[in-house]
Amino acid sequence: MREEVRLRVMQAAEHILETGATVRACAGKFGVSKTTIHKDMRERLPQMDGELSRRVDEVLQKNLRERHLRGGEATRKKYSALRDAEDIPAQ
Repeated sequence: MREEVRLRVMQAAEHILETGATVRACAGKFGVSKTTIHKDMRERLPQMDGELSRRVDEVLQKNLRERHLRGGEATRKKYSALRDAEDIPAQ
């Protein structure tokens, strides 16, 4: 495995543990795709550090269980903003 890939995997894993970041948020921070982060955490990290992989997996599983809550909140904010925009008088 290339050193730059190894470094990205470890940095991404630490970021997820420190912040509880989702795969999407982590991908945005590191400038790679969600698929890359997913592959890093599910395939590469277990080969590098099994214990760290287990801890990261706990965070990712928690994010998966809470996904529907974040989606509902995003939808609520979207329609609230649209409603607020309609209340602003046209100039």
